[in-house]
Amino acid sequence: MIDAIKYIEKIALVIIIFATVIAIGYEIYAMYEKSLVELADLLLLFIYLEVIQMIREYWTLNRIRISIPLFIAITAVARLIILQGKTMDPSMLLYEGGAILLIAIAVLILKARKLKMFSDVDD
Repeated sequence: MIDAIKYIEKIALVIIIFATVIAIGYEIYAMYEKSLVELADLLLLFIYLEVIQMIREYWTLNRIRISIPLFIAITAVARLIILQGKTMDPSMLLYEGGAILLIAIAVLILKARKLKMFSDVDD
């Protein structure tokens, strides 16, 4: 049963990687058609690359570091801010900036737990 689940996971990962590569190609084609590369387009490409990194890590290690989805979330919120432009409500910008700050703090906390000063050491 466990082997069947692992097989299904590998099939799902292959489907996700193909979909991601197709999305990258579509985005590059859209930039080519517009003859314009915007910051939002580049951030979307970075999100795709982070998804590929997450797939690679899960394929090789059978686990995903929690920091990778957090970095994807930071990039996605930054892209959302850029896409909304100057027409959005300023309070929404504060909320979205606060969300980025909270996610960044979460990443720092996750990184800090590996420092020696926070480890359980018996004196």
